[in-house]
Amino acid sequence: MSAPSSFRTALRCSRYFALVAFATAATALADGSGGGSLGGPAFSNDAEAYLVRTIVNLREVGLKSALDEIDKVLARNPNFRLGHLIKGDLLMASAGLPVAFAAKAASANMVGPLQDEARVRLARYLVNAPRVDYMPAPLLQLAPDQQHALVVDTSRSRLFVYANDLGRPRYITDFYISLGKNGIDKQREGDQKTPIGVYTVLPPKEKLPDFYGPLALPLSYPNEWDRIHGRNGHGIWVHGTPSETYSRPPWATDGCVVLTNEDLARLLKYVDVSHTPIVIEQSVQWVDPTRWETDRASFMSAFNRWKSDWESMDTARYLANYSRDFRGLDRWAARKKRVASGKSWIKVGVDELSVFAYPGGRDLMMVTFEQDYRSNNMSKRTHKQQFWAREAGRWRIVHEAVVS
Repeated sequence: MSAPSSFRTALRCSRYFALVAFATAATALADGSGGGSLGGPAFSNDAEAYLVRTIVNLREVGLKSALDEIDKVLARNPNFRLGHLIKGDLLMASAGLPVAFAAKAASANMVGPLQDEARVRLARYLVNAPRVDYMPAPLLQLAPDQQHALVVDTSRSRLFVYANDLGRPRYITDFYISLGKNGIDKQREGDQKTPIGVYTVLPPKEKLPDFYGPLALPLSYPNEWDRIHGRNGHGIWVHGTPSETYSRPPWATDGCVVLTNEDLARLLKYVDVSHTPIVIEQSVQWVDPTRWETDRASFMSAFNRWKSDWESMDTARYLANYSRDFRGLDRWAARKKRVASGKSWIKVGVDELSVFAYPGGRDLMMVTFEQDYRSNNMSKRTHKQQFWAREAGRWRIVHEAVVS
């Protein structure tokens, strides 16, 4: 390439560089070095599809094609603030005055959150999309009545939907979300953080102020593990946006999980009230199916040992499955020894088993199941929840309770 030709190419690229600097994804897409691709899962909605095509077309085709795509976004979603901002940048670039997200005089407090939204939306498709054939590490076993499970990756500002395929999670779709303005790991009332944990979607709240969109789905925060660790607060919901707002920036709520109204409508068909679990994790790990099967089998071996040790009538073996950190262990052990002395046989049935690798950075499992206990002098069916921690290479129970 000649020097003048190289100069013209560099000049042309520089006109666009300021606009697409936030999306290193465009380069990754072109040279194949990125973690995701347009050949991956389908776009979750038309707005994101047009947004991504705008940036890709800007780099690979030109300004006119990019403007055509962003106009399609705004024709369908005239209240999409990010779309209007990008169109303004494209118009400035076409006039020979390229800028990245509005003029320099614009308020950083106003533009910065929209830049963040652009980054996470584009990164989903062009940079770090998780492989749909990989398994979300938190979902190790879904109970038969859990037809779907929701997984929130706060680092990606995405909510992923998985179907229950004979207990195994199977990817369906995912959506952009907004989270607590002060981050994650909620500890107390009013801290404007989104909790980390495993929750259940509760009956919807309707006829709310317009701020919440068409409806809200409360979550079961605080759960048992939250209460044990002194976390409090209430009113953590999954809800929509005000009618004049298409979407909110990634970190803009009082702790709730917020979707666009059109995405909330799509999500509802995957939600079965009081059955659908939602896992909220700082950074979800996706693993290949072989690794997932190994992790699942390792824990299930420990769980089945607990059951068989109980049935063995050997109280010492049974109690070896409980951690020294188990609250009230000495009283628990004394009671179990007293009860076992009056038994000639025990059988423990397990149904509706769900297993979640609990978010938060430590080796912790949350297990929920229907327990069918039978012995020579008692029969009882209860809904039980356990938390297991790995200690020196062995899984042990750190908390166990009958739950409603």
